[in-house]
Amino acid sequence: MQPKLKKSLIYWAMLSPLVVVILFPFAVMFVTAVRPRDELFVYPPRWGFSEFRWGNFAEMWVKTNFGEALFNSLYVSVLSTALALVLSIPAAYALSRYRFPGKGAYRTFLLMTQMMSPIVLVLGLFRLMVALGMVNNLNSLVLTYAAFNMAFTIWMLQSYFSTIPRDLEEAAWIDGASHFTSLVRIFLPLAVPAMAVTAIFSFINGWNEFVLALTMIRSSDDFTLPVQIYSQVAGRYQVEWHHVMAGTVLATVPVAIVFSWLQKYLIRGMALGAVK
Repeated sequence: MQPKLKKSLIYWAMLSPLVVVILFPFAVMFVTAVRPRDELFVYPPRWGFSEFRWGNFAEMWVKTNFGEALFNSLYVSVLSTALALVLSIPAAYALSRYRFPGKGAYRTFLLMTQMMSPIVLVLGLFRLMVALGMVNNLNSLVLTYAAFNMAFTIWMLQSYFSTIPRDLEEAAWIDGASHFTSLVRIFLPLAVPAMAVTAIFSFINGWNEFVLALTMIRSSDDFTLPVQIYSQVAGRYQVEWHHVMAGTVLATVPVAIVFSWLQKYLIRGMALGAVK
């Protein structure tokens, strides 16, 4: 056996317990999603089943209003991510390029906000949205998620921005470019990996958030995916687990697509952002 192949087999053998732990919940979800309904309540439970019921996904889509919930989650996650990035880039650039009084205190404040759970603020945020007339409005989630994500995105971006040589901008200034022109044409293209990394994490935070969505949204037509899936379980005399698991499987697809699309930027951004 070749040494490289032997090392690969050893590494995979060491990683196999972790792979099993990670994939086991997804295996349970998928098996339950494609199992016939009559076999879900058999005791004792068994892994084997008579047939694959791919029609469970179509039934779930119609009966659980999954399409509208999917659109609502995409709307909230994409807009909150874009808003957080647009507002965070100038702040992160200022932290990485300029000196000003209170800079250290501001960075400490950003870290402290990451230690605070949204549950602590949920009552105050709800009363604020009531005063603004934005309860049961998806835009209330967009603003709230963007606000919570900004501390993380500013911290991540300024750490990466500090690795970009200032000489590149100074050369552009000497050639007659303004600060804004050098920022847009020189600086930001080099920061695409960092922006991709922060966009991924911000998108996931908005996609998976549950407590604020459950508090702010009252109408079932405006439910996001976590709340919509929860509504299929809470307060039900009998839970249609094949529909719940089918919805959960489909809910993981957009995140997987985002990861696959931005994977190369994710690796570059995490590697370069760790170097100072």
